[in-house]
Amino acid sequence: MTPLAPSGARQFERAAEPEAAGFTDLLAAEWIKMRSLRSTYWVLVLSAVVAIAINVNAVHSDLPYIDQPHPPIPGEPPYVYDPLFHGLNGIASSVMTLAAASFGAITVFGEYATGMIRTTFAAVPDRRAVITAKVVLVAAVTLLLGAVVSVASFFTVNAMLASRHVGLSIHDPGCLRAVTAYALVVPVCALIGMAFGAVLRHATASIVAVVGMLFILPLLFGGDRYRALKEIGNHLPLAAQGRLALNPDSYTSLGAHPGTVTGSWIALGAWALVSVIVAVTVVRRRDV
Repeated sequence: MTPLAPSGARQFERAAEPEAAGFTDLLAAEWIKMRSLRSTYWVLVLSAVVAIAINVNAVHSDLPYIDQPHPPIPGEPPYVYDPLFHGLNGIASSVMTLAAASFGAITVFGEYATGMIRTTFAAVPDRRAVITAKVVLVAAVTLLLGAVVSVASFFTVNAMLASRHVGLSIHDPGCLRAVTAYALVVPVCALIGMAFGAVLRHATASIVAVVGMLFILPLLFGGDRYRALKEIGNHLPLAAQGRLALNPDSYTSLGAHPGTVTGSWIALGAWALVSVIVAVTVVRRRDV
């Protein structure tokens, strides 16, 4: 008969057993990893500053010409300056989304490239919890940056336009929707970048795939000749954000097969959800 171990020995064994990491611990660990790479958050911060500067400069360049008469164009309504189009422009959005998508990809393929992923999974075997913590942190950081760029750009440019009596309020039709979509597309693209990083696990391939997805692929689905192709193009991330940012009080030609507001919101949500599912599934099932 095996003698019972002393109570002190049993207490020592229980104390020696490592406690399972909680989700807050995983978030803290991922935050330390992210913060330890200074280039990562400097890229995000600089891209946010550049995006705001692009929006402000675009409106500042327009100020001398807003009050000048514009000759009428036959068959077209009178020209009306659109603060939403110029103040939340596509160039600044492209800068932020590219930076966010690259950031999302780096958080995944960076650990595979350095081999740190083996240490991470050795410490926390629950891969789904690890990648979920990455998703939450990346989404939160990029959402914050997107909100800062969107809100700062909107209120700054419309304060500048107040002197020309064409500035908008956040309560005007379409403004809150445009500001929200301009902010939300940033974390959506970051999650798309995470999905590519999880699937490809290579720096160059991931970044090229992100650029192709966000900026090259839409070129294949433009035009109004084929409705099916145009419908696909309408639901790509940047096209959906662009549709939501349109000013309902201004004349804008949407083409023969325009996207809808509801469909654009659904598209942004679907891209985010599918990207998270892909990243979690691939990391969970693939060998290191």
